[in-house]
Amino acid sequence: MPEIPAMKVAILAGGVGTRLVEETEIKPKPMVEIGGQPILWHILKHYDHYGLRDFVIALGYRGEVIKRYMVEYCSLSSNLTVNVGDGKVDVHEDDPRPEWTVGLVDTGQATLTGGRIKRLAPYLGKETFMLTWGDGVADVNLHELLEFHRAHGKLATLTAVRPPARFGKLSLDGDRVAEFEEKPQLGEGWINGAFFVLEPEVFDYIEGDQTQWEFEPLERLAEEGELMAFRHESFWQCMDTLRDKRLLESLWEQGNPPWKMWS
Repeated sequence: MPEIPAMKVAILAGGVGTRLVEETEIKPKPMVEIGGQPILWHILKHYDHYGLRDFVIALGYRGEVIKRYMVEYCSLSSNLTVNVGDGKVDVHEDDPRPEWTVGLVDTGQATLTGGRIKRLAPYLGKETFMLTWGDGVADVNLHELLEFHRAHGKLATLTAVRPPARFGKLSLDGDRVAEFEEKPQLGEGWINGAFFVLEPEVFDYIEGDQTQWEFEPLERLAEEGELMAFRHESFWQCMDTLRDKRLLESLWEQGNPPWKMWS
């Protein structure tokens, strides 16, 4: 697969995750694990699959946990030789490691999503960039997403997805359950699934720290005809609740999770 030309990817990872409090009392939501790896790792792997390896992560709540994970990533994911006498650690060079560059930017504890994006502006430069949340996975084709964005020439593209149902779907034959489907994607309606492609002019639509990206900026971009939707009909799942985490965990354990596009 040809790689996308170099482009920075911003990831918002500063929220508290109050609906996943069982996990987030001691770590930020992007560090909640699926299959033994933080969901943030799954997101990085997805972008890496398309050749995007230059990341800027907006930190907030318990940001030190993400900093520690990234600093220790090479050591913890590689075979090592440790000289206990002098403390020298050699990382085995034959171990494959991702070629990621990860900017870790403290964007404040109480900053809202729009404010976090604006605080990343000095690190993202004046080029087209991608943006997503640190708590959702999908099998979005980033080549097609970028082609769509470049074709329409507007300032912003979001990925529109079918919302997953909160509860299992029942098909009834009288009183008999003819079919049961656990948390299907709804066949009607679209929601914002993140996986944005943005031009740097969008920073002008964000007033400050207390601006929520999903309200004033996106509403204004839509009113001005500068917001387009890339329709994604396939898999998408956010991790808002413990139920969502368990669903993703079960999909991973089945051996072929739909968002795992890397080998």
